[in-house]
This record gives sequence, C-alpha cells and structure tokens, in this order.
Amino acid sequence: MEKRQRGQIIKRLVIEYFASLVVMAVCFIALVYALKTLCQSHVWYGNEFWYPLLHKIKENLTLYMAIICLAGGLLVTLVFTVRIWLYLREVVQVSEKMALHAGEPVRMRAPLKELQDEMNSVREQMLRNESLAKEAEQRKNDLIVYLAHDLKTPLTSVIGYLTLLRDEPQISPELRAKYTDIAYDKAQRLEQLINEFFEITRFNLTNMELNLTRVSLSRMLEQTASEFLPIMEEKNLRWELSIEKDIDIVCDPDKLERVFDNLIRNAIFYCYEDSAIKLTLSRAEEYAWIRVENCGKTIPKEKLERIFEQFYRLDEARSSATGGSGLGLAIAKEIVELHGGHIEAESEEEAIRFFVWLPLRNL
Repeated sequence: MEKRQRGQIIKRLVIEYFASLVVMAVCFIALVYALKTLCQSHVWYGNEFWYPLLHKIKENLTLYMAIICLAGGLLVTLVFTVRIWLYLREVVQVSEKMALHAGEPVRMRAPLKELQDEMNSVREQMLRNESLAKEAEQRKNDLIVYLAHDLKTPLTSVIGYLTLLRDEPQISPELRAKYTDIAYDKAQRLEQLINEFFEITRFNLTNMELNLTRVSLSRMLEQTASEFLPIMEEKNLRWELSIEKDIDIVCDPDKLERVFDNLIRNAIFYCYEDSAIKLTLSRAEEYAWIRVENCGKTIPKEKLERIFEQFYRLDEARSSATGGSGLGLAIAKEIVELHGGHIEAESEEEAIRFFVWLPLRNL
C-alpha cells in the first residue's frame, strides 16, 4: 500500500483515539459538575444514606477523579486495541483470499475503504502481470516450437543433397555445383535459426553491459546504410539520407550498431517494393535524434503499443522461416535505454516511423 494511504489510515485512527479520550474527559467533567451542583442544591442533615459516601468522595475528589480518568483511558485504549486487531485480522483474511481467489474483488468494512481500494488496485495489477507473463511465456513456447520445427526443413535438405553428392559420383559438374549451392544456402538458414536460439538464451539469462567509447554517430549511420544496399536492391528500394555531419556521442558502438541494424532490417522487411527508406540524423537540444521511416502497411494502434515486447511479431501467422524471433525491437529498446535514451514508434497513412533519442552528453 502506498505510504500516503497508510499515513491517512494511521492519522485517522490516532485522531479518533485522542478525540475519544477528550470526549470521555469532557463527559466525565460535565457529570461531576452536574452531581456537584445537585448535591449543593440539597440540604444535608448528616443522617442520609448517601452522606458518608459523598463526604468521603468530596475529601478525596482529586484521587477519585484520577482513578476514574485512568480507568476511562484504559477502556478507550482497550476498545481501540481490539478495533485495530479486528482490522489486522480482516486484512490478513483478505490477503489470504487474494492469494487463493485473486479474481474476486476485495470487500472490507467502511473504515478500511482506502485499504480496500488499494488492495483491489494491487489485485488488478497482479492479474495483469500474470496475464502478461502467461502471454509472454506462451509466445516464447510457440516460437521455440516454430524454430524446432523449422530446423528440420533445412537440415533435411542439407542431408539430402549431401547424400546425393556422396552416392552419385558420376554427377555432372553443373548439377554438383547446384546441389552444393542449395546445401550451402540451407546450412546458412540452419545457422540463422540456431543463432536465434542463442539470442533468446542470451536475452533472458544475461544483463547487457556497455563498453563505452566516443564515436562519430554520423559516420556510423552512413556506413550502416551503405551495408544494406545489396539487400535493398532485391526489393528495388532506395535510401533518402539526411544525416547531419560531425555528431559524436559516447556509446557502445557494437551494441548501438545492432539497434540500427534491427531498425533498418525491420524497415526493409515491411517496406513496399519500389519505395524509399528515410534515414535522418540531427541534433535535438541535448540529444541526437534518429528517424527510420519506410512505406508499408499501417500498423494498428493495439499492435504498435506492443511492438517492443519480447517475442512479439507483427504478423503472428509468420513462421520463423519468414520472420525473426520477435526479439530485435525488444533488444533495441533495452540497448537505447541503457544508453540513457528513448525509442518509440508510430504508424499512419501507410508509413512506419521509428524515433531514437540518444544523449549527446557523456554517460
């Protein structure tokens, strides 16, 4: 429970406790005053039944008042102690109920309404976290099943073509070269799938550490863009570069290159053929601002909000043979945030844009 709400409940109990003591003291003083006035208005002859008792009380009035006030204070304290104990017992019972039946909302007595609201809020957060954890675990399990299944296809092809080359010694050089190329391509695909398994393991079992050095971000982006030209030619894509010169930052260059590699690969993969990919770098106050934009099918808002989640792929129907592991953007986000930066995405009117902010100051 939040400190502010805990403080409100404690404050209210303390106020009620001292208010009860004050009310008790005022009532007692008023009663004593009323009895004293009544006794003084009566003519006493000394032989009345109550006279000796009242006379004794009058002589030791201070002592009797102290005893009665102490007894009243102890009674009020006992009442509040029992009340607090009942509250604590109710909190324990509700906590046990939440642990066993988290789906049911918490109901508590009126004085504990703030606690009830907070526990219901915690319960809802627990349910959301549990749902997200189950969903992430299911996506991970599905992905591993896809990868394990897809490992068989290239492996079977590699074994098949190598078997043909072994069992057919009289095969023509042209056919031998063809089978060798096919086996090589399948072996590369097999390597890619195995690397995705290692990627999942590294991402979940290790924490990234940065090896910082000062580099030219401008040259890094220019070089990274040039390396993708052969892949872009396959879809007849072209660059629209707007890279401001002489922007240096302190970063881990290997990990940061991985961020831009993931963003550009994602842009190429989801880009329409015969279109342009825009890569922009400029200064924005104390940050370097990078934009990667491509023309592609608009991403729905509900998917855009989850695009940086682990194992999440935009096209859930894709197998690992055509899509990645769903870790690229999640890893990119972690790397950017480790550098003290921020990454976000937007999509509208058949345009997909990724924005990265990286601090220019030393980390």
